Amino acid sequence: MNPIDVIRTATRTGAAPNVSDAITVNGQPGDLYSCSSQDTTVFPVKSGETNLLRFINAALNTELFVSLAGHTMTVVGADASYLKPYNTTVIVLGPGQTTDVLVTFDQPPGRYYLAARAYASAQGVPFDNTTTTAIFDYGAGGTASPAMPTLPAYNDTATVTTFTTSLRNLHSVGLPSAVDEDLFFTVGVGLFNCSSGQNCGGPNNTRFAASINNASFVLPSTVSILQAHYQGDAAATGVFTTDFPANPPVQFDYTAQNVSRALWQPVPGTKVYKLKYGSVVQIVLQGTNIFAGENHPIHTHGYDFFILAEGFGNFDAATDTAKFNLDDPPMRNTVGVPLNGWAVIRFVADNPGVWLMHCHLDVHITWGLAMAFLVEDGVGELQSLGAPPPDLPIC
Repeated sequence: MNPIDVIRTATRTGAAPNVSDAITVNGQPGDLYSCSSQDTTVFPVKSGETNLLRFINAALNTELFVSLAGHTMTVVGADASYLKPYNTTVIVLGPGQTTDVLVTFDQPPGRYYLAARAYASAQGVPFDNTTTTAIFDYGAGGTASPAMPTLPAYNDTATVTTFTTSLRNLHSVGLPSAVDEDLFFTVGVGLFNCSSGQNCGGPNNTRFAASINNASFVLPSTVSILQAHYQGDAAATGVFTTDFPANPPVQFDYTAQNVSRALWQPVPGTKVYKLKYGSVVQIVLQGTNIFAGENHPIHTHGYDFFILAEGFGNFDAATDTAKFNLDDPPMRNTVGVPLNGWAVIRFVADNPGVWLMHCHLDVHITWGLAMAFLVEDGVGELQSLGAPPPDLPIC
């Protein structure tokens, strides 16, 4: 099916979408599928040369392990920001994340598989368990059988943690230390009860839902949040409210094995959180084990941020603040909140407008795992939201 139709079909019933049939490298599934080996992507390389490989996870709902047989990859950038060089045999990519690596092709001339398959952190949830391949060819042509890398197990969270916690900024960043907005956001999946007349395809006649701080984001149906904000308070009435909670409405053991069913159902709404221009924002992103805990790649529009720390279990400010990297934290625009764990990010709100923060697993945003920041204007034209261009299409 067309990917958009897959989502629409699932949205009608509140069910999970069908998993994909294949993963691809530059549009081709590769040798391990019955229909596509003749079209496998091949990259010709020369012995001794060093090439820059830029990986982009363009999958909608799959986090990926990626490895190149027989070769070490030196990570030098992620999400368009430089990193201290880090040598690894496997990289981890959430949907929408990018990673730049240098590879020196110094092995015996031959053919080597680049392979990728899912990191599936949610227990008992169906996923695409196929493996995609491409070939790096030293000029051996079709005569040599390609070497295959060893990929981690589908649920190898330890490898994910080793990778993400090894990334460092290329330089000391001069992090703004005085935090103006200290926010705590729970992120996770839940269920909506089935209403009369609804078609419900989720577990036990429910509909899947997702939320941040128990607020399940609903996209406005008539006027965009940005347009309503630009036009003023009167236009905003009925489009959105500014009462998105800075902390979870109810505190509980977020990563407990059996979270109370009373906490499984979020509240739908279109809520934003207002930020003053120039404010320093720190967010603890806390994963929950409601329905099924999993790694959530959380992405912000309009901003890059520094990732200060991550860990497992419930975030404890008294002990976990000491783990913050305030010297050379990596800058990214998407952070993986670990399975039943937490991550802390910090940024300066210096881009006025309305900016979505959401899970980059596409199905989770359709279920409401999102919120929006409304960053107010600063002083003068350069710190203020510009007028829409005269040819801006109507939503």
